[in-house]
Amino acid sequence: MSILVPVNLLEQHLVERGPRAHLVTVGTEGAPHVTSVLVSLGDDALVVPCGRTTSENAAARPAVTLLWSAPPGESYTLLVDGVATLDTALDTALANDDPALSIRPTRAVLHRVADAPGEGPTCIRIEP
Repeated sequence: MSILVPVNLLEQHLVERGPRAHLVTVGTEGAPHVTSVLVSLGDDALVVPCGRTTSENAAARPAVTLLWSAPPGESYTLLVDGVATLDTALDTALANDDPALSIRPTRAVLHRVADAPGEGPTCIRIEP
């Protein structure tokens, strides 16, 4: 069972890293589908406008992952696993024809990049 990660615990990380992330969904054949997205903070979820394939994947298989690469000179990427739902109210609010996903974070970690200098933990959980 996953424990929901409150969005407010992620807020500072998202401010530092910016809105651009990669969203990983799973297609009908089981292959990952990776796309670049702009993430915004909702009240209790992360909001992601997305395209048709991504929204279809998330509707059928709602477990998704968001990835923010390590900023230059930093040693950790940010990975956020979550449960995505299509949010038609967000479609209207975003004023475009693209679907929007509302992602409730279930796990978040800072994961050390392979060539990071020095030493440090491989994985740091962001927990409530």
